[in-house]
Amino acid sequence: MRSSIFLVCLMCLSLTQIHVSTADLVDDTCKQTPNNDLCVSTLHGDPRSSTADVAGLAIITVDTIKTKATATVARINTLSASNPDSKTKNGLDGCLMIYTNEILNTDIPSAMEGLQKGNPKSAEQYTNNAANDANSCEGGFAGASPITSFNYNLTDLSNIASAIINLLF
Repeated sequence: MRSSIFLVCLMCLSLTQIHVSTADLVDDTCKQTPNNDLCVSTLHGDPRSSTADVAGLAIITVDTIKTKATATVARINTLSASNPDSKTKNGLDGCLMIYTNEILNTDIPSAMEGLQKGNPKSAEQYTNNAANDANSCEGGFAGASPITSFNYNLTDLSNIASAIINLLF
């Protein structure tokens, strides 16, 4: 009877340790990125992080970039449909091309492929490309960009992903 109680207690303690270790991994990993707060909130907001290793955390971050890029395309389409002035429309059209052709169709799939095939150097390069592409979008407006917060968020997430991927070298 005592040995059964001991085993149950030991199992509970082990499960608690696993959860604490995973939370520590997220926190320790995020401390090595350029935006600790965004990293922690992003990773803790995804249930997969509770069982992920560093490579898994990188995958989660790249998935988040894809989600944010998709939301940015939706915002661009909404703004384009509202008949903006020609300067804003030109900027939005350029950003739509960047987000669809570069970020969503090249950078994100290539970064994910690099992670899945054990090529972190390639994955890092493509997450850096995504950050650069979002910055190019931002710079493509003749005046104020109506999607600045979207571009900055994607740049920040891409830089976080790059830093996490760099831990895999």
